[in-house]
Amino acid sequence: MKAMTAEQSRVRSAARHRDGAAPAAPSRGRRQPRARRPRLPRGAQWAAWGFIAPVVGYLGLFYAYPLYRNIDLSVRSYTVTSFVSGNAPFAGFGNYAGIFESPTFAPALLNTAAFVFVSIALQFAIGLALAVFFHRNFRLSGLLRALFLVPWLLPLLVSASTWSWMLNSDSGIVNAFLQAFGIGQVDWLTSPTWSLVAVLIANIWIGIPFNLVIMYSGLQSIPVDIFEAASIDGAGGWQRFWRIAFPLLRPVSAITLLLGFVYTLKVFDIIWIMTKGGPATSSTTLAIWSYQLSFGSLLPDFSSAAAVGNVLIVIAVIFAFIYVRARHRLEST
Repeated sequence: MKAMTAEQSRVRSAARHRDGAAPAAPSRGRRQPRARRPRLPRGAQWAAWGFIAPVVGYLGLFYAYPLYRNIDLSVRSYTVTSFVSGNAPFAGFGNYAGIFESPTFAPALLNTAAFVFVSIALQFAIGLALAVFFHRNFRLSGLLRALFLVPWLLPLLVSASTWSWMLNSDSGIVNAFLQAFGIGQVDWLTSPTWSLVAVLIANIWIGIPFNLVIMYSGLQSIPVDIFEAASIDGAGGWQRFWRIAFPLLRPVSAITLLLGFVYTLKVFDIIWIMTKGGPATSSTTLAIWSYQLSFGSLLPDFSSAAAVGNVLIVIAVIFAFIYVRARHRLEST
């Protein structure tokens, strides 16, 4: 009976197929052919290219060409004369070998790593804490949030100059405050021990408002019903943050950390105004070193400076690639 039933089902399916009925669904393992997208009319295609052309031109003029020129600078031996005439001999990777063998490379790389990761960690932690604090929407919270944005709105020249005055060894308000509590004078800007700490303090202060705004916007996008349901279930404030808010803020946190990394990696003006990378190389980062090689002496070394700049670009691209891969894995799970 089972064999007859199977045979009858095959006959009926074949009859339905002959009569124009829809064929049976293909097996799950067989791959469906991808449907082709309908081609746009020629006029619509020209219109699309017309909208894309300004963006392509902008990227080529302000990104691709400067990058090409920087790579060309780094693989040739440019002097002031050859920079004007354009007849610089080809040096290959000799400029890169020179910067890697330089005694300044290791301190600059370590200072860059410390400056970037400490700045990002503290900016993100303090910004997230302030975002959670202001998420309660208490009285005068809007006014206080506006005041916290002041460091972000000030020009970097003004912020760095203000911190240079505040951290001055002789007349700075920070040392006066420390002496009032019986703490000795600290040479913030002239000591090899404290110069990097001084520029870190200034940079963290400037970057907190950015993290505050982004993380506060992320908290505002989370439905309030989720927190109310968790409160009804008995979850405390820390549990609501750690088990609900923080996981839901993961995409916003990732892009905030990436943008903070790219921005902090290329910070120049704050360090240059406050310490000029000194004393010695105690606060010299890769960005400061690149500027010093280009314009810090009477005999500028444009090629080595371009090589240092390309190293910064490679570091930024590597971390951007790590972010993209991590984001792809997060979305696929």
